[in-house]
Amino acid sequence: MFSRIALVSTVAAFVGAVSAQLTITNPSANSWWVAQSLNTLAWTCSSSPYQNFTVLIAGPNTPAIAIIAVQYSYDCSETITQQQSTQPAGTGYTIQLASTLNQTDIYATSEPFEIKALGASYPATSSSPSGTGSAAQPSGKSGGALSTYIPAGMSMAAAIALGLVVA
Repeated sequence: MFSRIALVSTVAAFVGAVSAQLTITNPSANSWWVAQSLNTLAWTCSSSPYQNFTVLIAGPNTPAIAIIAVQYSYDCSETITQQQSTQPAGTGYTIQLASTLNQTDIYATSEPFEIKALGASYPATSSSPSGTGSAAQPSGKSGGALSTYIPAGMSMAAAIALGLVVA
């Protein structure tokens, strides 16, 4: 009887571990980034078995480099700045979420995606969390943070004047 209970518990734990996974939802094959601009990285955080991870970006012919050393899983998304991701326009990029202690222990890898040239528009979507714009654009966090895309080189004052930032 004891061994049967132990077996059932082990199987239940295994099934739970298999169903809990970390998936990168943005960028993807249909949701690209724009070079030298703010871009959104998003993942499924409700089912993540990891508390935190390192964010890496890899090019088609380049090794992965860390762009965020420690990112907490519960955030669900993060705006990647021009300073964090300086890769040129091109195709075949991937994002990897890895162990903070061992970057070769990869938790999730994005679909290959494109980084479009500076000035390109973000992909259109049916709706964003606020009901306007593109969900692929950086949406920022609540409490006066960025509410939309700010082009590279634009000052915060100019962005506010144009209504690109909600205080």
